[in-house]
Amino acid sequence: MWGGLYAAGPAAIMEEINASIDFDQKLWRQDIRGSLAHVAMLAAVGVVSKADAKSIAQGLQAVGKEIESGQFTFSRALEDIHMNVESRLAELIGPAAGRLHTARSRNDQVALDTRLWVRDTIDQLIAQIRELQGALAEKALAYADAIMPGFTHLQSAQPTTFGHHLLAYVEMLGRDASRLVDARKRMNECPLGAAALAGTSFPIDRAMTAKALGFDRPTANSLDSVGDRDFALEALAAASICAMHLSRFAEEIVIWTTAQFGFVRLSDQFSTGSSIMPQKRNPDAAELVRGKIGRIIGALNGLLIVMKGLPLTYGKDMQEDKEGLFDALSTLSLCLAAMTGMTRDMEPQLDRMRDAAGAGYATATDLADWLVRTLNLPFRDAHHVTGRIVALASKRGVGLEELSLADMQAVDQRITKDVFGVLGVEKSVRSRTSYGGTAPANVRRQAQRWLKALAKTKG
Repeated sequence: MWGGLYAAGPAAIMEEINASIDFDQKLWRQDIRGSLAHVAMLAAVGVVSKADAKSIAQGLQAVGKEIESGQFTFSRALEDIHMNVESRLAELIGPAAGRLHTARSRNDQVALDTRLWVRDTIDQLIAQIRELQGALAEKALAYADAIMPGFTHLQSAQPTTFGHHLLAYVEMLGRDASRLVDARKRMNECPLGAAALAGTSFPIDRAMTAKALGFDRPTANSLDSVGDRDFALEALAAASICAMHLSRFAEEIVIWTTAQFGFVRLSDQFSTGSSIMPQKRNPDAAELVRGKIGRIIGALNGLLIVMKGLPLTYGKDMQEDKEGLFDALSTLSLCLAAMTGMTRDMEPQLDRMRDAAGAGYATATDLADWLVRTLNLPFRDAHHVTGRIVALASKRGVGLEELSLADMQAVDQRITKDVFGVLGVEKSVRSRTSYGGTAPANVRRQAQRWLKALAKTKG
């Protein structure tokens, strides 16, 4: 590989630390795709003969078939996916294979391969996010009026609906998908032709290779082309935010499936038992999603640390971009699939959720709002009156709707019997008709809007 400069091969420990083929073999499809575009361009501009280009292209396709069928033997002595492919190409077609590397370097080659892999993976992740959104929106539509408690500080706050709660995650995931779309758009420039760092003296056509590989344009600066990995960082950042959202949802599933909450039930498909306690039904899929998120966020931090001190352009440190990147985006894909499965699988326990929604004086805000609307009290005064009524109900161990009119009038004599029209949880939920509010009619409209929008993305 190193020509005539080095008389001896590397030490065993050097080979161990230097080789990347154990993980960058994942890039084989992208490597062959990039090489096919490169040799076609070289032939078009007359740098390589058409006969050699045809032989190289046929050889690359043969190498690809060998890898796909599992017949290819990867060699650590050849370091990386680029040299493994090129070495096998030489075995298949002879000296013409040596012309493939004209006007390029492994620096722009790996920048291209990694960018292609990230782009392909982003497309897959966006499709998976849309699938999860669809599952959530379908369940939200089915349970638009299923009452449950809404929480702040994990304390009962106001009644909401299960459908409205699920739609919150649909919105979060929509932003997650848009971040990945933005990242893909920004990274869709082709680094091939930057060569080692300064471009090349050969009369190459970078616009041709960019178009052939589906990029919007070639990168504009050869140093930047090989010397940065911000496209990978941006993908990892978007993935980390998405992963955080999945972890929050997974945590809620873990809480909801406890005996203390009992809000949802997961089937045997997404639960496991205990080796010692026969009664246990553990939400292990949700717990594993929650746990795996650390790997994704860790990969982002790891690559930031690798890149933060590197002068331009390429340093071998940048070989450390791949393992974390590959693992993180593959892990996110698995977590999205698991959360989609659990969303479709979980069965809400409607009576349990409804009973919990009425606990903790969750309609106190409705009472305060009624005092403002009907008695024209300033909200702070209404808040104070409501607090005194809640204290009275708590002392007696009853709900607000169980107090008598006389009890309430003892706190404020202006209160009328009409107040009981806002104290039930169903009435509370139906009253939240402001845009984005939890009223079942709102939830149905939002769920239907999302399902319609998601159907268009599939088309």
